[in-house]
Amino acid sequence: MTDNILTITIGAILVNNFVLAKFLGICPFLGVSKKIKTALGMSGAVVFVMTLSSLVTSVIYKYILSKTFTVAGTEINLTFLKILVFIVVIAALVQLVEIILQKFSPPLYQALGIFLPLITTNCAVLGAAELSVQAGRGVLESTIFGFCSALGFALALILFSSLREKLDLAQVPKPLQGTAIGLITAGILAMVFMGFSGLV
Repeated sequence: MTDNILTITIGAILVNNFVLAKFLGICPFLGVSKKIKTALGMSGAVVFVMTLSSLVTSVIYKYILSKTFTVAGTEINLTFLKILVFIVVIAALVQLVEIILQKFSPPLYQALGIFLPLITTNCAVLGAAELSVQAGRGVLESTIFGFCSALGFALALILFSSLREKLDLAQVPKPLQGTAIGLITAGILAMVFMGFSGLV
């Protein structure tokens, strides 16, 4: 059990990093990575949403969606509702994060802007829930996988934002300024994370 959790942890954070290995959640990765402060705020929001959504979706799938119910002599399997239910759970959690940030940290709420509600459609969050179901993980393992995947997302986002802050001070050739150098940096960062492949 401990080995399995360690494998999930290292795999989710480094080897199969959602952003730099699986290329999921690129929109907020590129959108809020100009400053470390906003990257930290987005990271915290994603960790909260991805961990709780992994917990809630795994419980719903295990105890409701994966079961077969008999209604008036007809067997009904609710597995086909999986993606819809997962999106509703994620949307509800994102709404909760929005309310909390708006109440307690209006500047961060303003800085994150449109990218905060976009967590609802962030394929990394939905991907964590879906991959846990496909792998047949239990509730605890799914929650750990969601948390560690979110930490991997946060690691990539914070590394990238710190590099972009340094690049703002560097003398970048004019044709490469802005988005171009950002994408080149993201590509190099992804190649660095490829060095972890085969670790687990």
